[in-house]
Amino acid sequence: MEQAVGALRGFSLIEAMIAVVIVGVLATLAVPGLLSSRVRDQVVESAPLIDVAKKQVNAFWTASGAMPRSNVEAGLPIPGKMVANYVRSVTVNDGVIEVVFGNNASGAIADKLLVFRPAVVDDTPAVPIAWVCGHAPVPANMTVRGEDRTDLPSATLPVNCR
Repeated sequence: MEQAVGALRGFSLIEAMIAVVIVGVLATLAVPGLLSSRVRDQVVESAPLIDVAKKQVNAFWTASGAMPRSNVEAGLPIPGKMVANYVRSVTVNDGVIEVVFGNNASGAIADKLLVFRPAVVDDTPAVPIAWVCGHAPVPANMTVRGEDRTDLPSATLPVNCR
């Protein structure tokens, strides 16, 4: 009978504390990965709006062999009207597309910039623009326009922008 009573005692305080510490450490390690994934999803969800700007810049390049200097020249609304759920503005500046995150975006990317630079084959507008996202490398035999001023944290950038 005495053995049966001892088996029902449960965990000691030390054992319970060790279990709580282990769970806490695991949670601390998991949370940043989950947050980065959520924020990266916000960047990816902004793609349709960014694609609108890319198409207009590409059409201007194909028609004229030059880059549009502004949103208006590219046939787009002014930057403050190019907005979405996670995007505060989209600006075309000499063919370079600058996306500022905001509105409902995570604090990790709010007021941060993601730059899409056009890479072209000079004097050959028949070759479509290859877009260089963020810190991505420039395709061989192409010339990239503009500078990469992307200041989004690297962990929040999609793979093709790193």
